[in-house]
Amino acid sequence: MSLYALISRSNSKGLSNKKWGVNLAVKQTTGLSLILRLKIDTGSAFADVATAIGEAGGDIIAVDVIHVRREYVIRDITVNVHNEAHRELVVQSLAKRPGISVVNVSDRTFLVHLGGKIEVQPKSPVKNRDDLSRVYTPGVARVCEAIHEDPAKAFQLTIRRNTVAVVTDGTAVLGLGDIGPEAALPVMEGKAMLFKQFAGVDAFPICLNTKDPDEIVRIVKSIAPTFGGINLEDIASPRCFEIEERLRKELDIPVFHDDQHGTAVVLLAGLLNAVKIVNKNMNDLRVVVSGIGAAGVACTKMLMAAGVTNIVGVDRQGIIEAGKRYDNPMWDWYAAHTNPEGRQGGMDQAIVGADVFIGVSAPGVLTVEHIKKMANDPIVFAMANPTPEISPDEAEPYVRIMATGRSDYPNQINNVLCFPGIFRGALDARASDINEAMKLAAAQAIAACVGDDQLNEQYIIPSVFNKKVVSAVSQAVAEAAHESGVARRELTRDL
Repeated sequence: MSLYALISRSNSKGLSNKKWGVNLAVKQTTGLSLILRLKIDTGSAFADVATAIGEAGGDIIAVDVIHVRREYVIRDITVNVHNEAHRELVVQSLAKRPGISVVNVSDRTFLVHLGGKIEVQPKSPVKNRDDLSRVYTPGVARVCEAIHEDPAKAFQLTIRRNTVAVVTDGTAVLGLGDIGPEAALPVMEGKAMLFKQFAGVDAFPICLNTKDPDEIVRIVKSIAPTFGGINLEDIASPRCFEIEERLRKELDIPVFHDDQHGTAVVLLAGLLNAVKIVNKNMNDLRVVVSGIGAAGVACTKMLMAAGVTNIVGVDRQGIIEAGKRYDNPMWDWYAAHTNPEGRQGGMDQAIVGADVFIGVSAPGVLTVEHIKKMANDPIVFAMANPTPEISPDEAEPYVRIMATGRSDYPNQINNVLCFPGIFRGALDARASDINEAMKLAAAQAIAACVGDDQLNEQYIIPSVFNKKVVSAVSQAVAEAAHESGVARRELTRDL
Protein backbone atom coordinates (compact mmCIF):
# COMPACT_ATOMS: atom_id res chain seq x y z
CA MET A 1 0.00 0.00 0.00
CA SER A 2 1.33 3.47 -0.89
CA LEU A 3 1.99 6.00 1.85
CA TYR A 4 -0.81 8.21 0.48
CA ALA A 5 -3.23 5.32 0.65
CA LEU A 6 -2.12 4.62 4.20
CA ILE A 7 -2.74 8.25 5.13
CA SER A 8 -6.22 8.18 3.59
CA ARG A 9 -7.01 4.93 5.34
CA SER A 10 -5.68 6.28 8.63
CA ASN A 11 -7.83 9.40 8.40
CA SER A 12 -10.99 7.45 7.63
CA LYS A 13 -10.53 4.59 10.08
CA GLY A 14 -8.66 6.26 12.92
CA LEU A 15 -5.39 4.35 12.43
CA SER A 16 -1.89 5.63 13.12
CA ASN A 17 1.05 5.93 10.76
CA LYS A 18 3.62 3.98 12.79
CA LYS A 19 6.38 4.50 10.25
CA TRP A 20 6.38 8.23 10.88
CA GLY A 21 5.24 8.13 14.49
CA VAL A 22 2.35 10.46 13.77
CA ASN A 23 -1.22 9.84 14.77
CA LEU A 24 -3.44 10.80 11.84
CA ALA A 25 -6.69 10.05 13.67
CA VAL A 26 -7.65 13.69 14.07
CA LYS A 27 -10.59 15.65 12.77
CA GLN A 28 -10.41 16.43 9.06
CA THR A 29 -9.73 20.10 8.35
CA THR A 30 -11.37 21.57 5.28
CA GLY A 31 -9.06 23.53 2.99
CA LEU A 32 -5.80 23.14 4.93
CA SER A 33 -3.32 24.57 2.45
CA LEU A 34 0.30 25.29 3.37
CA ILE A 35 2.99 27.52 1.94
CA LEU A 36 6.36 25.90 2.64
CA ARG A 37 9.34 28.23 2.27
CA LEU A 38 12.31 26.04 1.45
CA LYS A 39 16.01 26.79 1.08
CA ILE A 40 17.29 24.34 -1.53
CA ASP A 41 21.02 23.93 -2.07
CA THR A 42 22.17 24.28 -5.66
CA GLY A 43 23.46 20.72 -5.65
CA SER A 44 19.99 19.37 -4.82
CA ALA A 45 17.41 18.73 -7.52
CA PHE A 46 13.89 20.05 -7.16
CA ALA A 47 12.79 16.51 -7.83
CA ASP A 48 13.96 15.70 -4.29
CA VAL A 49 11.46 18.22 -2.95
CA ALA A 50 8.62 16.80 -5.04
CA THR A 51 9.55 13.27 -4.01
CA ALA A 52 9.63 14.14 -0.30
CA ILE A 53 6.23 15.82 -0.47
CA GLY A 54 4.75 13.08 -2.63
CA GLU A 55 5.95 10.30 -0.33
CA ALA A 56 4.21 12.06 2.57
CA GLY A 57 1.00 12.28 0.56
CA GLY A 58 1.08 16.03 -0.01
CA ASP A 59 -0.39 17.60 -3.14
CA ILE A 60 1.77 20.36 -4.70
CA ILE A 61 -0.42 23.18 -6.04
CA ALA A 62 2.11 25.90 -6.93
CA VAL A 63 5.84 26.65 -6.91
CA ASP A 64 7.25 30.19 -6.69
CA VAL A 65 10.85 31.40 -6.76
CA ILE A 66 11.51 33.92 -3.97
CA HIS A 67 15.27 34.44 -4.01
CA VAL A 68 18.17 33.02 -6.01
CA ARG A 69 21.87 32.88 -5.11
CA ARG A 70 24.71 30.90 -6.59
CA GLU A 71 24.71 28.54 -3.60
CA TYR A 72 20.98 28.10 -3.11
CA VAL A 73 17.45 29.03 -4.17
CA ILE A 74 14.54 29.89 -1.90
CA ARG A 75 11.16 28.70 -3.12
CA ASP A 76 7.62 28.86 -1.79
CA ILE A 77 5.81 25.56 -2.33
CA THR A 78 2.02 25.54 -1.91
CA VAL A 79 0.84 22.14 -0.70
CA ASN A 80 -2.59 20.77 0.20
CA VAL A 81 -2.73 18.44 3.22
CA HIS A 82 -5.51 16.62 5.06
CA ASN A 83 -5.10 17.90 8.61
CA GLU A 84 -2.57 19.13 11.18
CA ALA A 85 -0.99 15.69 11.62
CA HIS A 86 -0.54 15.37 7.86
CA ARG A 87 1.11 18.80 7.82
CA GLU A 88 3.74 17.58 10.28
CA LEU A 89 4.25 14.47 8.16
CA VAL A 90 5.08 16.58 5.10
CA VAL A 91 7.43 18.85 7.05
CA GLN A 92 9.26 15.87 8.56
CA SER A 93 9.67 14.26 5.16
CA LEU A 94 11.27 17.42 3.78
CA ALA A 95 13.49 17.99 6.82
CA LYS A 96 15.07 14.55 6.40
CA ARG A 97 16.30 15.34 2.88
CA PRO A 98 19.93 16.50 2.53
CA GLY A 99 20.25 19.94 0.97
CA ILE A 100 16.68 21.00 1.84
CA SER A 101 15.96 23.34 4.74
CA VAL A 102 12.44 24.24 5.86
CA VAL A 103 12.66 28.00 6.50
CA ASN A 104 9.02 28.62 7.35
CA VAL A 105 5.60 26.95 7.21
CA SER A 106 2.57 29.18 6.68
CA ASP A 107 -1.07 28.17 6.64
CA ARG A 108 -2.86 29.99 3.81
CA THR A 109 -5.98 30.31 5.94
CA PHE A 110 -3.96 32.08 8.64
CA LEU A 111 -2.35 34.33 6.02
CA VAL A 112 -5.80 35.50 4.92
CA HIS A 113 -6.45 36.59 8.51
CA LEU A 114 -3.23 38.58 9.02
CA GLY A 115 -4.23 42.02 10.33
CA GLY A 116 -7.91 41.07 10.10
CA LYS A 117 -10.14 40.56 7.07
CA ILE A 118 -11.96 43.90 6.90
CA GLU A 119 -11.03 47.58 6.87
CA VAL A 120 -12.66 51.02 6.74
CA GLN A 121 -12.29 53.12 3.60
CA PRO A 122 -13.61 56.65 2.94
CA LYS A 123 -16.29 57.08 0.28
CA SER A 124 -15.15 60.63 -0.48
CA PRO A 125 -11.38 61.25 -0.66
CA VAL A 126 -10.01 64.27 1.16
CA LYS A 127 -7.65 65.91 -1.35
CA ASN A 128 -7.62 69.54 -0.24
CA ARG A 129 -8.70 71.96 2.47
CA ASP A 130 -12.17 72.42 0.93
CA ASP A 131 -12.81 68.68 1.03
CA LEU A 132 -11.69 68.62 4.65
CA SER A 133 -14.04 71.43 5.62
CA ARG A 134 -17.01 69.56 4.13
CA VAL A 135 -16.44 66.11 5.65
CA TYR A 136 -15.21 67.49 8.98
CA THR A 137 -15.24 70.83 10.72
CA PRO A 138 -16.75 73.33 10.08
CA GLY A 139 -19.12 71.91 7.44
CA VAL A 140 -20.07 68.79 9.38
CA ALA A 141 -21.66 70.94 12.11
CA ARG A 142 -24.61 71.75 9.81
CA VAL A 143 -25.26 68.03 9.34
CA CYS A 144 -25.07 67.45 13.10
CA GLU A 145 -27.64 70.19 13.68
CA ALA A 146 -29.96 68.72 11.05
CA ILE A 147 -29.86 65.32 12.76
CA HIS A 148 -30.33 66.93 16.17
CA GLU A 149 -33.54 68.54 14.91
CA ASP A 150 -34.72 65.31 13.22
CA PRO A 151 -32.94 62.14 14.47
CA ALA A 152 -34.47 60.11 11.62
CA LYS A 153 -32.11 61.95 9.26
CA ALA A 154 -29.28 59.84 10.66
CA PHE A 155 -30.59 57.11 8.36
CA GLN A 156 -30.01 59.45 5.39
CA LEU A 157 -26.84 61.29 6.36
CA THR A 158 -24.70 58.73 8.23
CA ILE A 159 -23.52 55.15 7.97
CA ARG A 160 -26.57 54.12 9.98
CA ARG A 161 -28.48 53.80 6.71
CA ASN A 162 -26.47 50.77 5.63
CA THR A 163 -24.61 49.43 8.66
CA VAL A 164 -25.22 46.38 10.84
CA ALA A 165 -23.52 45.40 14.10
CA VAL A 166 -22.52 41.73 14.34
CA VAL A 167 -22.68 41.16 18.10
CA THR A 168 -21.43 38.14 20.06
CA ASP A 169 -20.29 37.15 23.52
CA GLY A 170 -18.25 34.25 22.13
CA THR A 171 -20.14 31.57 24.03
CA ALA A 172 -21.35 29.36 21.15
CA VAL A 173 -18.89 29.82 18.30
CA LEU A 174 -19.28 27.38 15.41
CA GLY A 175 -18.76 23.90 16.87
CA LEU A 176 -16.10 25.21 19.27
CA GLY A 177 -18.38 26.32 22.10
CA ASP A 178 -17.49 28.98 24.65
CA ILE A 179 -14.12 30.22 23.37
CA GLY A 180 -14.46 33.87 24.37
CA PRO A 181 -14.85 37.18 22.53
CA GLU A 182 -11.30 37.45 21.20
CA ALA A 183 -11.39 33.99 19.63
CA ALA A 184 -14.83 34.74 18.19
CA LEU A 185 -13.61 37.83 16.35
CA PRO A 186 -12.40 36.01 13.17
CA VAL A 187 -15.88 34.54 12.72
CA MET A 188 -17.54 37.92 13.17
CA GLU A 189 -15.11 39.50 10.70
CA GLY A 190 -16.02 36.78 8.22
CA LYS A 191 -19.70 37.53 8.75
CA ALA A 192 -19.05 41.19 8.04
CA MET A 193 -17.26 40.26 4.81
CA LEU A 194 -20.24 38.20 3.65
CA PHE A 195 -22.68 41.00 4.42
CA LYS A 196 -20.67 43.33 2.20
CA GLN A 197 -19.83 40.95 -0.62
CA PHE A 198 -23.27 39.41 -1.03
CA ALA A 199 -25.59 42.32 -0.23
CA GLY A 200 -23.55 45.53 -0.10
CA VAL A 201 -24.34 45.89 3.62
CA ASP A 202 -21.60 47.41 5.77
CA ALA A 203 -21.15 45.38 8.94
CA PHE A 204 -18.79 45.58 11.89
CA PRO A 205 -17.97 42.96 14.54
CA ILE A 206 -18.72 43.77 18.18
CA CYS A 207 -17.29 41.12 20.54
CA LEU A 208 -18.38 41.64 24.13
CA ASN A 209 -16.38 40.56 27.17
CA THR A 210 -19.44 39.67 29.22
CA LYS A 211 -21.92 36.81 29.47
CA ASP A 212 -24.47 38.76 31.53
CA PRO A 213 -27.71 39.17 29.53
CA ASP A 214 -28.53 42.43 31.30
CA GLU A 215 -25.14 43.89 30.42
CA ILE A 216 -25.29 42.64 26.83
CA VAL A 217 -28.70 44.26 26.38
CA ARG A 218 -27.47 47.49 27.95
CA ILE A 219 -24.35 47.64 25.74
CA VAL A 220 -26.20 46.88 22.52
CA LYS A 221 -28.83 49.50 23.31
CA SER A 222 -26.06 52.01 24.02
CA ILE A 223 -24.33 51.48 20.67
CA ALA A 224 -27.55 51.16 18.65
CA PRO A 225 -27.55 54.82 17.45
CA THR A 226 -24.65 53.94 15.15
CA PHE A 227 -26.36 51.04 13.40
CA GLY A 228 -29.36 50.32 11.22
CA GLY A 229 -29.66 46.74 12.47
CA ILE A 230 -28.26 44.24 14.98
CA ASN A 231 -27.19 40.73 13.98
CA LEU A 232 -26.74 38.60 17.11
CA GLU A 233 -24.30 35.75 16.58
CA ASP A 234 -22.94 32.73 18.45
CA ILE A 235 -24.63 33.45 21.80
CA ALA A 236 -25.37 30.32 23.80
CA SER A 237 -28.86 29.04 24.55
CA PRO A 238 -31.00 29.77 26.51
CA ARG A 239 -29.61 33.30 27.11
CA CYS A 240 -29.85 34.07 23.41
CA PHE A 241 -33.67 33.91 23.56
CA GLU A 242 -33.93 36.47 26.35
CA ILE A 243 -31.35 38.79 24.81
CA GLU A 244 -33.02 38.83 21.42
CA GLU A 245 -36.53 39.19 22.82
CA ARG A 246 -35.59 42.14 25.02
CA LEU A 247 -33.65 43.92 22.29
CA ARG A 248 -36.49 43.48 19.80
CA LYS A 249 -38.87 45.10 22.28
CA GLU A 250 -36.54 47.91 23.38
CA LEU A 251 -34.97 48.96 20.06
CA ASP A 252 -36.60 50.46 16.98
CA ILE A 253 -34.19 48.78 14.53
CA PRO A 254 -34.16 45.16 13.33
CA VAL A 255 -32.63 42.59 15.69
CA PHE A 256 -31.97 39.14 14.25
CA HIS A 257 -30.24 36.16 15.88
CA ASP A 258 -28.89 34.41 12.81
CA ASP A 259 -28.10 31.10 14.55
CA GLN A 260 -31.80 30.79 15.26
CA HIS A 261 -33.65 32.38 12.40
CA GLY A 262 -31.12 32.15 9.59
CA THR A 263 -30.96 28.40 9.98
CA ALA A 264 -34.74 28.20 10.23
CA VAL A 265 -35.36 30.28 7.11
CA VAL A 266 -32.98 28.29 4.91
CA LEU A 267 -34.26 25.01 6.34
CA LEU A 268 -37.82 25.97 5.44
CA ALA A 269 -36.75 27.00 1.95
CA GLY A 270 -35.24 23.57 1.38
CA LEU A 271 -38.24 21.78 2.86
CA LEU A 272 -40.70 23.74 0.71
CA ASN A 273 -38.96 22.32 -2.34
CA ALA A 274 -38.41 18.85 -0.85
CA VAL A 275 -42.12 18.28 -0.23
CA LYS A 276 -42.84 19.10 -3.87
CA ILE A 277 -40.62 16.20 -4.90
CA VAL A 278 -42.21 13.69 -2.52
CA ASN A 279 -45.69 15.08 -3.19
CA LYS A 280 -46.60 15.75 0.45
CA ASN A 281 -48.31 18.70 2.13
CA MET A 282 -46.69 20.74 4.88
CA ASN A 283 -49.70 20.40 7.19
CA ASP A 284 -49.61 16.59 6.90
CA LEU A 285 -45.94 16.18 7.79
CA ARG A 286 -44.69 14.41 10.89
CA VAL A 287 -41.37 16.06 11.78
CA VAL A 288 -38.68 15.13 14.30
CA VAL A 289 -36.30 17.88 15.42
CA SER A 290 -33.07 16.74 17.07
CA GLY A 291 -31.35 19.33 19.26
CA ILE A 292 -33.66 21.75 21.04
CA GLY A 293 -31.31 24.69 21.37
CA ALA A 294 -31.44 28.06 19.66
CA ALA A 295 -31.60 26.68 16.12
CA GLY A 296 -33.93 23.80 17.02
CA VAL A 297 -36.50 26.07 18.66
CA ALA A 298 -36.36 28.58 15.80
CA CYS A 299 -36.71 25.82 13.20
CA THR A 300 -39.73 24.50 15.05
CA LYS A 301 -41.41 27.90 15.19
CA MET A 302 -40.72 28.49 11.50
CA LEU A 303 -42.17 25.10 10.57
CA MET A 304 -45.26 25.90 12.63
CA ALA A 305 -45.62 29.23 10.85
CA ALA A 306 -45.49 27.32 7.56
CA GLY A 307 -48.32 25.01 8.60
CA VAL A 308 -46.60 21.99 10.18
CA THR A 309 -48.58 20.80 13.22
CA ASN A 310 -46.98 17.49 14.22
CA ILE A 311 -43.46 18.12 15.54
CA VAL A 312 -41.57 16.07 18.11
CA GLY A 313 -38.43 17.51 19.70
CA VAL A 314 -35.63 15.27 20.99
CA ASP A 315 -32.62 16.33 23.03
CA ARG A 316 -30.13 14.57 25.30
CA GLN A 317 -32.85 14.00 27.89
CA GLY A 318 -35.11 12.38 25.30
CA ILE A 319 -38.39 13.57 23.84
CA ILE A 320 -39.57 16.96 25.11
CA GLU A 321 -43.03 16.22 26.47
CA ALA A 322 -45.85 17.95 28.27
CA GLY A 323 -46.18 17.37 31.99
CA LYS A 324 -42.46 17.58 32.67
CA ARG A 325 -40.68 20.60 34.13
CA TYR A 326 -37.41 21.65 32.58
CA ASP A 327 -34.60 23.93 33.76
CA ASN A 328 -34.65 25.62 30.36
CA PRO A 329 -37.80 27.82 30.17
CA MET A 330 -37.82 27.50 26.38
CA TRP A 331 -38.21 23.74 26.80
CA ASP A 332 -41.32 24.38 28.88
CA TRP A 333 -42.71 26.37 25.96
CA TYR A 334 -41.64 23.60 23.60
CA ALA A 335 -43.34 20.92 25.66
CA ALA A 336 -46.58 22.88 25.62
CA HIS A 337 -46.63 23.46 21.85
CA THR A 338 -45.26 20.26 20.30
CA ASN A 339 -45.56 16.46 20.48
CA PRO A 340 -49.35 16.32 19.95
CA GLU A 341 -49.35 12.50 20.13
CA GLY A 342 -47.69 12.57 23.55
CA ARG A 343 -44.75 10.38 22.54
CA GLN A 344 -42.28 9.35 25.23
CA GLY A 345 -38.75 7.98 25.15
CA GLY A 346 -35.94 8.96 22.82
CA MET A 347 -35.06 8.98 19.13
CA ASP A 348 -36.12 5.34 18.73
CA GLN A 349 -39.68 6.27 19.65
CA ALA A 350 -39.80 9.73 18.07
CA ILE A 351 -38.65 8.70 14.60
CA VAL A 352 -41.32 6.03 13.95
CA GLY A 353 -43.46 7.14 11.01
CA ALA A 354 -41.73 10.51 10.65
CA ASP A 355 -41.69 12.11 7.20
CA VAL A 356 -38.87 14.53 8.04
CA PHE A 357 -35.82 14.50 10.31
CA ILE A 358 -34.29 17.88 11.19
CA GLY A 359 -30.90 17.63 12.89
CA VAL A 360 -29.24 20.58 14.63
CA SER A 361 -27.53 18.48 17.26
CA ALA A 362 -24.49 16.19 17.09
CA PRO A 363 -22.87 13.39 15.06
CA GLY A 364 -24.24 9.87 15.40
CA VAL A 365 -27.70 10.88 16.60
CA LEU A 366 -29.41 9.30 13.58
CA THR A 367 -28.76 5.76 12.35
CA VAL A 368 -29.77 3.70 9.35
CA GLU A 369 -32.11 1.72 11.64
CA HIS A 370 -33.83 4.97 12.57
CA ILE A 371 -34.31 5.92 8.91
CA LYS A 372 -35.85 2.51 8.21
CA LYS A 373 -38.54 3.36 10.77
CA MET A 374 -39.52 6.57 8.97
CA ALA A 375 -42.40 6.98 6.53
CA ASN A 376 -42.02 6.42 2.80
CA ASP A 377 -39.72 8.83 0.93
CA PRO A 378 -37.94 10.03 4.08
CA ILE A 379 -36.45 13.53 4.08
CA VAL A 380 -33.33 13.98 6.23
CA PHE A 381 -31.77 17.36 6.99
CA ALA A 382 -28.68 16.45 9.05
CA MET A 383 -27.22 19.90 9.68
CA ALA A 384 -24.72 19.41 12.51
CA ASN A 385 -21.39 20.88 11.45
CA PRO A 386 -18.79 19.84 10.57
CA THR A 387 -19.99 16.26 11.14
CA PRO A 388 -23.70 15.66 10.47
CA GLU A 389 -26.03 13.49 12.54
CA ILE A 390 -25.52 10.71 9.99
CA SER A 391 -23.03 10.40 7.16
CA PRO A 392 -24.70 11.25 3.82
CA ASP A 393 -22.92 8.29 2.24
CA GLU A 394 -24.40 6.00 4.88
CA ALA A 395 -27.89 7.47 4.65
CA GLU A 396 -28.17 7.85 0.88
CA PRO A 397 -29.49 4.35 0.06
CA TYR A 398 -32.36 4.78 2.53
CA VAL A 399 -33.50 8.40 2.06
CA ARG A 400 -35.32 10.17 -0.75
CA ILE A 401 -33.80 13.59 -0.04
CA MET A 402 -30.69 14.37 2.01
CA ALA A 403 -29.42 17.81 3.05
CA THR A 404 -26.53 18.84 5.31
CA GLY A 405 -24.74 21.98 6.42
CA ARG A 406 -21.63 20.99 4.46
CA SER A 407 -20.42 22.42 1.17
CA ASP A 408 -18.99 19.13 -0.10
CA TYR A 409 -22.40 17.44 -0.43
CA PRO A 410 -25.51 18.46 -2.39
CA ASN A 411 -28.25 20.53 -0.72
CA GLN A 412 -26.20 22.63 1.67
CA ILE A 413 -28.35 24.44 4.25
CA ASN A 414 -26.24 27.58 4.59
CA ASN A 415 -27.25 30.77 6.40
CA VAL A 416 -25.43 32.84 3.77
CA LEU A 417 -28.51 32.29 1.61
CA CYS A 418 -30.52 34.20 4.17
CA PHE A 419 -29.00 36.91 6.33
CA PRO A 420 -27.50 39.21 3.64
CA GLY A 421 -30.79 39.49 1.76
CA ILE A 422 -32.90 39.77 4.90
CA PHE A 423 -30.89 42.71 6.22
CA ARG A 424 -30.67 44.28 2.76
CA GLY A 425 -34.46 44.24 2.55
CA ALA A 426 -34.93 45.38 6.15
CA LEU A 427 -32.51 48.30 5.71
CA ASP A 428 -34.04 49.30 2.37
CA ALA A 429 -37.49 49.39 3.97
CA ARG A 430 -36.05 50.98 7.14
CA ALA A 431 -37.91 48.30 9.05
CA SER A 432 -38.23 48.51 12.82
CA ASP A 433 -38.26 44.72 13.17
CA ILE A 434 -37.66 41.45 11.34
CA ASN A 435 -40.92 39.60 11.97
CA GLU A 436 -42.34 36.20 11.06
CA ALA A 437 -43.91 37.51 7.86
CA MET A 438 -40.52 38.76 6.66
CA LYS A 439 -38.82 35.47 7.51
CA LEU A 440 -41.48 33.44 5.74
CA ALA A 441 -41.15 35.69 2.71
CA ALA A 442 -37.39 35.14 2.74
CA ALA A 443 -37.79 31.34 2.85
CA GLN A 444 -40.28 31.37 -0.01
CA ALA A 445 -38.01 33.63 -2.08
CA ILE A 446 -35.02 31.33 -1.56
CA ALA A 447 -37.08 28.29 -2.52
CA ALA A 448 -38.37 30.04 -5.66
CA CYS A 449 -34.78 30.55 -6.88
CA VAL A 450 -34.84 26.85 -7.79
CA GLY A 451 -37.01 26.60 -10.88
CA ASP A 452 -39.39 23.71 -11.49
CA ASP A 453 -37.20 22.69 -14.42
CA GLN A 454 -34.21 22.46 -12.05
CA LEU A 455 -35.77 20.88 -8.97
CA ASN A 456 -34.57 17.36 -8.14
CA GLU A 457 -33.43 15.32 -5.14
CA GLN A 458 -29.88 16.69 -5.42
CA TYR A 459 -30.93 20.31 -5.91
CA ILE A 460 -33.61 21.60 -3.54
CA ILE A 461 -31.75 24.73 -2.46
CA PRO A 462 -29.84 27.28 -4.57
CA SER A 463 -26.09 27.77 -4.40
CA VAL A 464 -24.81 30.46 -2.04
CA PHE A 465 -23.21 32.02 -5.13
CA ASN A 466 -26.50 32.24 -7.02
CA LYS A 467 -26.73 35.98 -7.71
CA LYS A 468 -30.53 35.87 -7.87
CA VAL A 469 -30.89 34.98 -4.20
CA VAL A 470 -30.03 38.26 -2.46
CA SER A 471 -32.14 40.40 -4.79
CA ALA A 472 -35.09 38.00 -4.53
CA VAL A 473 -34.87 37.79 -0.74
CA SER A 474 -34.37 41.52 -0.20
CA GLN A 475 -37.32 42.39 -2.43
CA ALA A 476 -39.58 39.86 -0.71
CA VAL A 477 -38.50 40.98 2.77
CA ALA A 478 -39.01 44.68 1.99
CA GLU A 479 -42.48 43.98 0.62
CA ALA A 480 -43.36 41.87 3.67
CA ALA A 481 -42.12 44.66 5.93
CA HIS A 482 -44.55 47.06 4.27
CA GLU A 483 -47.44 44.61 4.32
CA SER A 484 -46.89 43.83 8.01
CA GLY A 485 -46.59 47.49 9.00
CA VAL A 486 -42.97 47.66 10.21
CA ALA A 487 -41.50 49.57 7.23
CA ARG A 488 -40.71 53.28 7.58
CA ARG A 489 -39.57 53.96 4.03
CA GLU A 490 -41.58 53.75 0.84
CA LEU A 491 -40.83 50.96 -1.62
CA THR A 492 -38.99 52.14 -4.71
CA ARG A 493 -38.00 50.49 -7.93
CA ASP A 494 -34.43 50.49 -6.69
CA LEU A 495 -35.41 47.71 -4.29
